[in-house]
Amino acid sequence: MFIFNHLCGVILHISGRGISRGRGSGPLLVSPVPISFLSGVDPETGVIVEKGHPLQGTGIAGRVLAFPYGKGSTVGSYVLYALSRNGHAPAAIVNTEAEAIIATGAIIGRIPMIDRIGVPLTRLKSGVPVTVDGDRGGLDYDGPLNDE
Repeated sequence: MFIFNHLCGVILHISGRGISRGRGSGPLLVSPVPISFLSGVDPETGVIVEKGHPLQGTGIAGRVLAFPYGKGSTVGSYVLYALSRNGHAPAAIVNTEAEAIIATGAIIGRIPMIDRIGVPLTRLKSGVPVTVDGDRGGLDYDGPLNDE
C-alpha cells in the first residue's frame, strides 16, 4: 500500500491483481458477504434483491462494488453482462478472491475488476470515492480506513 498526499487529504494506492481491463471510478459499496447475481441482483434495475442480504434494496449502478466473492450459478456471468448492456452495472468490481462466474461476467460486460488487494474488505468504507485500475491491478482509495 502506498500513500499519496494531495491538497484535500490522502489517497491510498492499494495493490491487487487485475482481472478485467479498464478503469472505473465511483463511490465504494462494500458487502461483507458474497453476492449471487442470478436471482440476487435485478438485471433491469441493478438493485440487490436477495432476501436477507445486508445490501438488499441497494442499487449497484455506477458504484464500485466490493464483495468477498460471487456465489451461485454460471448464469450470474450473463446477469453482469445484462447489467452492463442496461446501463445498471457497477463502475468496477473488487473481490477478495475472483472466481470464474464473476470474472467472466466482468470481462464480457467490460467492467473493470481486481482482486487480492492488500487490505481486508472490512477495512474499506462504503461511500469513499475510489478508482479501480484493472490494467495494473490497483485501487486508489480517497478516504479513511475502518479500524481493525
